[in-house]
This record gives sequence, C-alpha cells and structure tokens, in this order.
Amino acid sequence: MPVTSAGLLLHRDLGAGVEVFIAHMGGPFWARKHEGAWTVPKGEYEAVAEHPLLAARREFGEEIGVAPPELDYADLGEFRYASGKLIRVFTGEAPDFDVAVVESNTFELEWPPRSGRVQAFPEVDDARWVAIDGARTLVTKGQVQVLAALETRLAASPPRSVE
Repeated sequence: MPVTSAGLLLHRDLGAGVEVFIAHMGGPFWARKHEGAWTVPKGEYEAVAEHPLLAARREFGEEIGVAPPELDYADLGEFRYASGKLIRVFTGEAPDFDVAVVESNTFELEWPPRSGRVQAFPEVDDARWVAIDGARTLVTKGQVQVLAALETRLAASPPRSVE
C-alpha cells in the first residue's frame, strides 16, 4: 500500500489575485533551498484509522503550530507523486488567516551524516502567503498539480458579489 498524506491548502484573494498558504520544509536538506522546497502543510496518516480531513487538520496544527481555521473545506482530490506517494488535499478560503510565528513539531536525524550525533529539526521552518503564480516554482514538483486543481476549482466557482 502506498504512503498516503493529507494536507490543507488555504487560499485567499484580497484583490491582487489568488494567494496560497504554503510551508518551507525544515531540516538540513532543505535549509539552503528555496525553489522546489515548499509544500502544502501535510503529513502521513493511516486511511483505515483516520478520516483524511481530520488528518489534514491535525497535521496542519502540528506543522504550523496553530490550529487551522474553521472553514467549509472542499476536497481537491488525491494526487500521486512520481515516487508513488499519494496526497489527499483539502482547500478552504481563509482571507483572515495569518501566523506570526511558525512553531512546528520536530524530527530527529543523524547530522552531520555518519557523525553519530542525532539532532532535532523542525518539520517546517517557515510558512507564508504566496501568489499562486509564484507558488508554482516554490512547491515540490509533485504539488504543482495541486495548485492546478485549485485554479480549476476557483475558475468553476461563480464570482462573489462585493458589497
């Protein structure tokens, strides 16, 4: 059975175009990388034991350090990476959501390699709102399809009236 993750892709449009809330992966491998080093806040879950939206909400809280906003989340679908890993993504419009400080959970890794020293690193070391056009170059290759799915969904939605 392939590894499955669930994540939340928050979006907003404050008048200058659609923005998405994405996270920079933590740890020494990603420390000096910018393009291709960002992700939808997500994490692995066991599909037989946990509903994917609940897993996505839990993982968002663990990686960002705050609970996700209470929204009506829409299922964007399941996406397969070249590695075979699956990610189930939910989206919601969150124009008022913001985070001053990211306080992610950590993982342990022997670093430097073969040093015998185990260090703790944050899973996420930054998260922010990014214009969707710019996000295409920032997210991992496997998540570009997630952004495309969001754009398709938003294009199919009727425009909201502004009063």
